[in-house]
Amino acid sequence: MRYVSTRGRAPTLGFDDVLLAGLATDGGLYVPEQWPTLTAADLLALRGKSYAEVAARVMAPFVAGSVLEKDLPRLCAQAYGRFTHPAVAPLKQLDANEWLLELFHGPTFAFKDYALQLVGLFFEHVLKARGSRITIVGATSGDTGSAAIEACRDRANIDIFIMHPSGRTSEVQRRQMTTVDAANVHNIALAGTFDDCQDIVKALFADTTFRTELNLSAVNSINWARIMAQIVYYVWAAIHLGAPDRKITFAVPTGNFGNVFAGYAAYRMGLPIAKLIVGSNRNDILTRYFETGAMTVEGVQPSLSPSMDIQVSSNFERLLFEAYDRDGAAVSRLMDQLKQGGRYTVAPAAHAKIGALFSGARLDDEGTKKAMRELHDATGELIDPHSVVGIHAGRVLDTDRSIPRVALATAHPAKFPDAVKSAIGSAPPPPAPLAAVFNRSERFTELANDVDAVRRFIRANVSA
Repeated sequence: MRYVSTRGRAPTLGFDDVLLAGLATDGGLYVPEQWPTLTAADLLALRGKSYAEVAARVMAPFVAGSVLEKDLPRLCAQAYGRFTHPAVAPLKQLDANEWLLELFHGPTFAFKDYALQLVGLFFEHVLKARGSRITIVGATSGDTGSAAIEACRDRANIDIFIMHPSGRTSEVQRRQMTTVDAANVHNIALAGTFDDCQDIVKALFADTTFRTELNLSAVNSINWARIMAQIVYYVWAAIHLGAPDRKITFAVPTGNFGNVFAGYAAYRMGLPIAKLIVGSNRNDILTRYFETGAMTVEGVQPSLSPSMDIQVSSNFERLLFEAYDRDGAAVSRLMDQLKQGGRYTVAPAAHAKIGALFSGARLDDEGTKKAMRELHDATGELIDPHSVVGIHAGRVLDTDRSIPRVALATAHPAKFPDAVKSAIGSAPPPPAPLAAVFNRSERFTELANDVDAVRRFIRANVSA
């Protein structure tokens, strides 16, 4: 399998190089040169398989030619062997034809574990084969950071630097990152928003001298390996609800568009997806796009669902590439418009293609609390403030109730105790590993929103 950049000016690479590169040298994001296919027979053959077995089969075409290829089943078994639920990603019924896919049974209790536990093993395997090391630089709005740190901690050939927006994550999210006692882990509290953190990551990758000097790599969903691993749970849920013999709709809370783009990738592979419904919080750039066809950046507002407090949805670039029939030059022009003026408008034909599969709805903080309370009253289900945004979007936009709808539960409610308490009057009891973070000291460095300051910090703290 070979990979191309969404902006059309970077070298075509194999999987191992894409894994280590993260961002393409032209600033674009890597996607497969061709989408592999899951036939109806392939999907039927996955019924009754374990999550790790499904993962190995779904991802196999994407790693063809990689040093990982023959070891993929073993690596999947190793990664998902750490998850606390025997099903790994269990489905829970909420209503007659409405389901919740629980994606919080990994080590850090968020959906990011489903990709990053595997990606950490991929890094180690490829780096060992090459006899090299990397410096990972990442940005987090809350959950990516802890999942990436857990996946990469104590690995001899990796240094990892994670930026989070100071004061804009939940305390549990912050402590999950900053209480990890590992010499190769470095936390940066940046004076800014998640978008500021993400901009600095992209600026560091654009600095070719710095990128080469430190052998930079990425763990954000700009890294194709993240998207690839997340395709699996869409396939997993669909085959448990009757695919390929029936279609499935998915409702997904998202900010950076990586989670729902994995659903699009599954659709392109042949999974019978009827609709992909996007849930936005008050930072509703994606919903505004679906309604107007224009992507317009506004200020980021803190919310009860901080992991979605984003205005620049990086992975939407991958969808644009497909909607514009893989015209990298057209995508580059749109990205330049966004960078220079904070806005672009998608051509009508491309917008129509996107709208045929995607739609979006928003939910503000008061609506989030109301939805959490109503769900709890009706079902007894405790839900985190991100997941309920997806549930709400599915309920208001899904018009065909004959098709099973799966809402993605992206985090354990105990990661957001204040939000849950404000909605239902009491906080959920935390699992033991989450409770333990309050008994450990924190380690992080506060830095200004300045790429030079971050660059100096990384150079000063990277291993020799």
